[in-house]
Amino acid sequence: MKNYIFLIFSMISMSTLAQQNLTPETLWQLGRVTPLGISKDGKLLVYKVGTPSVEENKINSKYYTIPVQGGNATLVEDYKSLLADKNVSPDGKNLLFSKEVKVEKLLGKDLYPELSKTTAQVYTGLDYRHWDTWNDGTHNHVFYSKNKKDAVGIDIMPNEPFDAPQKPFGGDEDYIWSPDGTKIIYVCKKKAGTAYATSTNTDLYEYDLATKITKNLTQGNLGYDTHPIFSPKGDLSWLQMKRDGFEADKNDIIVRHKGLDINLTSNWDGTVDSFSWSNDGKRVYFVAPIKGTKQLFFIEFQGYKKISFEVNQITDGDFDVNAIVGFSGTSVLVTRNDMNHAPEVYSYDLAKKTWKQITKVNDEAYAKITSCKTEKRWVTTTDGKKMLVWVILPPNFDKTKKYPALLYCQGGPQSALTQSYSFRWNFQLMASQGYVIVAPNRRGMPGHGTAWNEQISGDWGGQVMDDYLSAIDDVAKESYVDKTRLGAVGASYGGYSVFQLAGIHKNRFKTFISHCGIFNTESMYGTTEEVFFTNWDSGGAYWEKDNATAQKTYNEFNPIKLINNWNTPILIIQGGKDYRVPIGQGQEAFQAVQLKGIKSKFLLFPDENHWVLKPQNALVWQREFFGWLKETL
Repeated sequence: MKNYIFLIFSMISMSTLAQQNLTPETLWQLGRVTPLGISKDGKLLVYKVGTPSVEENKINSKYYTIPVQGGNATLVEDYKSLLADKNVSPDGKNLLFSKEVKVEKLLGKDLYPELSKTTAQVYTGLDYRHWDTWNDGTHNHVFYSKNKKDAVGIDIMPNEPFDAPQKPFGGDEDYIWSPDGTKIIYVCKKKAGTAYATSTNTDLYEYDLATKITKNLTQGNLGYDTHPIFSPKGDLSWLQMKRDGFEADKNDIIVRHKGLDINLTSNWDGTVDSFSWSNDGKRVYFVAPIKGTKQLFFIEFQGYKKISFEVNQITDGDFDVNAIVGFSGTSVLVTRNDMNHAPEVYSYDLAKKTWKQITKVNDEAYAKITSCKTEKRWVTTTDGKKMLVWVILPPNFDKTKKYPALLYCQGGPQSALTQSYSFRWNFQLMASQGYVIVAPNRRGMPGHGTAWNEQISGDWGGQVMDDYLSAIDDVAKESYVDKTRLGAVGASYGGYSVFQLAGIHKNRFKTFISHCGIFNTESMYGTTEEVFFTNWDSGGAYWEKDNATAQKTYNEFNPIKLINNWNTPILIIQGGKDYRVPIGQGQEAFQAVQLKGIKSKFLLFPDENHWVLKPQNALVWQREFFGWLKETL
């Protein structure tokens, strides 16, 4: 018996020793699962696995199938033949596709053909660049053709200087066939120049193949109209935001039933990420943030029989449901992840209320990686509200020891902070280097009601800064936190938050890291490409002297105005092709701290945008990130 007990403890010890803390190199060996759909016969899940190659500095993809009930995966070459093609018309006669079309003459060589070597660009409106690309006069257009071999096709937007799919992230989800195949529905923001840069007003358009006439289906709505889907019963449905210029407005599900638009989620105090119809058309399933996670919900749809619709939460737990893949019997297939695991496809049995993991791309890798404990904590804010804070603890956490802590500042500013799994801002990776991570669901985050989400607009440096400090102060009271070794890190609005905290933290923090952060709200307004964003969140333009909200943004809430309070080491990271938060923001901040003699470093990625996408750049990012923390914290 003694020998048996010794053997058991030895096996446990060997298992523990076999596990390693997550490293940047290990993170960039994990497979990235992207489900493509359920096969036409309903038996197989078809999915893609992207595997980073540091040597080649790219991500290589392979395609697989696996039974929808789980089982062994099979590598496939011709995966497209297994899936129904949404771009083929219901009668099988036509094919939808998109391609770029040269519409405008904006380049010097377009305007002056005899000067073929000129690199000049000429603009008369503010749509001259977007995300990471300069406008060269080409636009995405939707086409249809009689067969798959016809690459020319018929342009349903001839000579229009507009984009469908939407740039930069739109795909073929931006256009669909009507159930009878006689019409094409597509998403487009039919605005150009300065009007394009100051508006979020995308609409759904209907093109009639017989008459060649295009009709605006959502003309009365001034905000976003996106993601059109026909229900199995033929009702057009889509996602809608009401207010023009507010990109983080409440996202509702709209159904056009018998000529009447019905808002299924109008009485629900939340916002929808994505949705899908059940196969029988009786239910709408959707994914939405809720209390620091993303979960699956449903609504029974009975047309006019109900005036208001009840939202029902299906799943719950410390994980994120990210996307609905499809349905199989009584089960729904979704992607799911948590802070210790990258997304995989799971099946959730709606009748039995049980989970089953279908894909297991990274199971072998995770068996060798030590997990980090994540805890929900409720902190009282300075205005008496309860704020959810995620606390991520280092592997093999020992509460008798003292650990340095990092305040994580989320970007957005109105993006959910949930059980997400990032390949850059990875909480498990940060905690695995020996840091306690404090990640507050501060003002401006969906999942806690629309009022909580909207309070940040026009108040970037106000209550939200108190929320940050309330979170770090509360966790720092724990005996296991070394109060003399606190840092603050973040990107985008999180980078702005770091810059702003540097001027008001009163020596709480020992080090800062800001990635693509806004340092000067005035020059940000003058150089960013989506002006609607700064108009809404800043309250207006910096020259509007009678606008109290705007003046607060450009003065009290402007990090550059607090530069004389800065005294803490800071790492500043910037993408050279970031046109959302242009390079000058990082340059201004670095120049100021260098001239003031503050310990600082500038990490520039000339070929990256608001994100860091290339494997080797990502590894440099993480090595510099953790190197800076080791040196300064």
